Amino acid sequence: MSSSSLSVQGLAKRYGDFVALAPTDLVVADGEFLTLLGPSGSGKTTLLSLLAGLVPPDEGSVRIGSQDVTYAPPYERDIGVVFQNYALFPHMTVEENIAFPLKMRKVAAAEAKRRAREALEMVHLPHIAGRYPRELSGGQQQRVALARCMVYKPSIILMDEPLGALDKKLREHMQLEIKRLHRELGTTVVYVTHDQEEAMTMSDRICLMNAGRIEQLGTPADLYFRPRSLFVADFLGESNILPAALRNRSGDEVEVRLGGMGVSGRALANGNDLPPGAEVRVMVRPQNLTVARNAGNAPDSLQGRVSEVMVTGSLTKVYMEPLDRDLPPLVAAFPTRNEADAVRIDDVLTLSWSGRDAVVIADVIADAARAAGTA
Repeated sequence: MSSSSLSVQGLAKRYGDFVALAPTDLVVADGEFLTLLGPSGSGKTTLLSLLAGLVPPDEGSVRIGSQDVTYAPPYERDIGVVFQNYALFPHMTVEENIAFPLKMRKVAAAEAKRRAREALEMVHLPHIAGRYPRELSGGQQQRVALARCMVYKPSIILMDEPLGALDKKLREHMQLEIKRLHRELGTTVVYVTHDQEEAMTMSDRICLMNAGRIEQLGTPADLYFRPRSLFVADFLGESNILPAALRNRSGDEVEVRLGGMGVSGRALANGNDLPPGAEVRVMVRPQNLTVARNAGNAPDSLQGRVSEVMVTGSLTKVYMEPLDRDLPPLVAAFPTRNEADAVRIDDVLTLSWSGRDAVVIADVIADAARAAGTA
C-alpha cells in the first residue's frame, strides 16, 4: 500500500455563524486522483483552499507526508494549483508564463527555459512558446496553466473547476489530457468539480460533499451502485428510489415490501443492520430495470403504465407510473430497439430487477423528521 501523501484531521472553517467546513478527516494516498464533488456551497472549494494554504483553518491540521503544514504559506507546501480562470500573465509569453514559478525559485534562466520547453512538450504545445495568452484558445490556455503548474514538479496538484469554462467537446478532450498527465507523472491530484460525469470519468476515488461535510467517500462504482444515503443516490446520476419496509434477511440480501399492494422484492443490505419492519428506501438504477410485456407477480418485479418514451439515440428511456399508486414514477433505460419492438405510451409493462442490483438505503430523512416531531 502506498503511503499517504496528504491528510487532514479535524479540519474546519467557519465564517461567522456559517459552517463552510465541519471538522473533517481525509487521507489522500500518494499518486491518487481524488475528486471533491458536490453542489454549490457543499464545502469542496473551502477544503481545497485550506489544503493550498490560501485560507487559515479555525481548527484541525493538514499534513503532507510527515510534515505538518497547517499554517505554512502556499509556497512552502510543494503544491501546485490550477484555477478555472487559468490566471496567466497577459504581458508574458507562454514560455515566460511557464518558467515564472522556476524564476521565483531562483532556477537559472537556461535551466528554466529548458524545463519550460519540456513542460510544453508534455501538453503537446511546443509550437506556441512565443505566443501571448490573448492569442490562445481556451483549451490551449488551460494546457499552458497545467504546464506552468507541473514545471516545478510539485508532489501534489490541486485543481479548482479547471474545465468549467470550456465547451462540452473541449472539456471531454481535456479530461483525457489530465488523466494522461496524471498517469505519466504519478502526481497526487485533488480535483474540485460539480460535474458528476467528470468526477465519475476521472477519479480513483470521489469525496462527495454536502453542507460542509463528507457525505460518502469511495470509488466511483461505490458511490454510484452502493450509495449510503438518499443524497448520494439522488445526486449521482438518475435513480429510482422506492419506499419499502424490511422483511427478512439472508446473508447480505434482504427481502422488502414495496408500496401498498405488498409487492415483494430483494435488495442488497448495503451495510445496514436494521430490524424487520424498518422503513427504508430501495434504489435501482434505470439501466438495471428490465422491461417486459408479460404481466406477472414474480418477485423483484412490478407493473406500470408507460407515461413517456424518450429516444436519446443509442439509449431509450421509458417513464412509467406504477399501478401501485403508493409508489413513485419510475424510469428504465435500455439500448434503442427496432421500431417493431418499440414501447409506446399507455402500454402496461412489467419492470423487474436483480436483487444484486438494488440496494437498501436507511430512511434517515424520515427518521430525523420523526425524531423532531415533524413527520
